[in-house]
Amino acid sequence: MKAVLKLGGFAFNSESSGENLRDYARVIREFSKKNRLVVVTGGGSIARKYITAARALGASEFVCDQIGIHVSRLNARLLAAGLHESAYPKIPESPESMVESMRSDSIIVMGGLQPGQSTNAVAALAAEAMRADLLVNATGVDGVYTADPRKDPNARKMYKVTPEELATILATQGFRAGEYDLMDPLAIRIIERSKIPAVIVNGRVPSNIKRALHGKRIGTRIVPGESGSR
Repeated sequence: MKAVLKLGGFAFNSESSGENLRDYARVIREFSKKNRLVVVTGGGSIARKYITAARALGASEFVCDQIGIHVSRLNARLLAAGLHESAYPKIPESPESMVESMRSDSIIVMGGLQPGQSTNAVAALAAEAMRADLLVNATGVDGVYTADPRKDPNARKMYKVTPEELATILATQGFRAGEYDLMDPLAIRIIERSKIPAVIVNGRVPSNIKRALHGKRIGTRIVPGESGSR
């Protein structure tokens, strides 16, 4: 099986992130014993903190995106350190180096690639490039809801959603550097055009990632070409 795991920046934000990352590394190594895996790391609150400071200094959105990319790559390097010899020795920094790394049987760990493109889009591109059987987006929430459950008590969780439905739900989110939410439009379009099976899960619990990678029903599945809303 070939899979891509997008590990959100939340995994790197805690003061005890070293301990947390050992748990994620354990899940990743176990899955990779019999399967091929690419892991894309987000920047999280650390990136947002730097981006906020950069905006206060008058930096352009291009520069803010670059800052976020550098933080995501540092997170990738940190996770790769926890994977030891199981990890590919380099952090890919371009589409070409990403594809080149896929010739290896090692676990590939990477962050962002270029400004204007979220790490969710990078994960979708990686899944498309390697013809992945599954894309797991490990976020800080347990799935997609019909509305923001923090604001709408009537919001209900969707166990299956089409790319079109997801795009509509997320249409009001921000797209400045550091503001990409569950998915951005580019990631959704890539999933749709290549019909990549994907699932959004609460990655704060490492066992959820394990269940998702092994095809267990959890979170919200994104189903290109099917009817959703179930």
